[in-house]
Amino acid sequence: MLMNFTKMHGLGNDFVVIDAINQSISLSEQQIRKLADRNFGIGFDQLLMVDKPMTANADFKYRIFNADGSEVAQCGNGARCFARFVRDKGLTDKDEVIVDTDAGQLVLRFDAEGLITVNMGVPRHAPQQIPLLADAEAVSYIAPLSSGELRFSAVSMGNPHAVILVDDVNTAPVAVVGAEMESHSLFPQRANIGFMQIINRQQVKLRVYERGAAETLACGSGACGAVVAGIELGLLDQTVQVSLPGGDLKINWQGRGQPVLMTGPAVSVYEGQINL
Repeated sequence: MLMNFTKMHGLGNDFVVIDAINQSISLSEQQIRKLADRNFGIGFDQLLMVDKPMTANADFKYRIFNADGSEVAQCGNGARCFARFVRDKGLTDKDEVIVDTDAGQLVLRFDAEGLITVNMGVPRHAPQQIPLLADAEAVSYIAPLSSGELRFSAVSMGNPHAVILVDDVNTAPVAVVGAEMESHSLFPQRANIGFMQIINRQQVKLRVYERGAAETLACGSGACGAVVAGIELGLLDQTVQVSLPGGDLKINWQGRGQPVLMTGPAVSVYEGQINL
């Protein structure tokens, strides 16, 4: 069976995007892992699927699969690529697109410069909503690691994020600490681990060890979670430029009860067919 796909990226965070409305697609975890293999498959951080909406006011359903085949509820860079894909493919001509996800609805908007703003929804702080095994909500928590105790902040952007403040992202132990924290017993659904260096109140540098994908060049929901954590700690203003290895995102959050707005690019790389 031949499957049509589009290879895309948002700041180097790369995706395979599939139209599951105009072609019948059902992928097993094994098939997804094979497609994700950068030597024997296509290669990607996540696979995105465009499906029919679940609710009356939505335009599409947005499904996300990690390279290990697991399905997750949120991916910010993927959301921008999703928006670019449905416009480029003529699936919609709207400047504002509403999509259903397993974490609720997302609103995607195009601006005059071709950048895409994603309304990422209202962040969740309660431990049971992240989910995080903690007795009470706090601005920071302590995780016991093999190398000692580590202080981190935690927030849900529809997926769980831990944010660690570091002096220099270039020397941060992303691979070692990221891997240990991602699957730490404190996070029953695992977590995305952000390492954030604060430059000033309007700019940070960030590296993210993503759940099920290891470190990636960019993580949109991770950028949102990092800014939320920094604002909660009193270290950042409401609008922040987040510099990731793959490029920059603009994040805006007006505070508790308000949605996080993420603005950045999305690029199509090539079209292809693969025999499943």
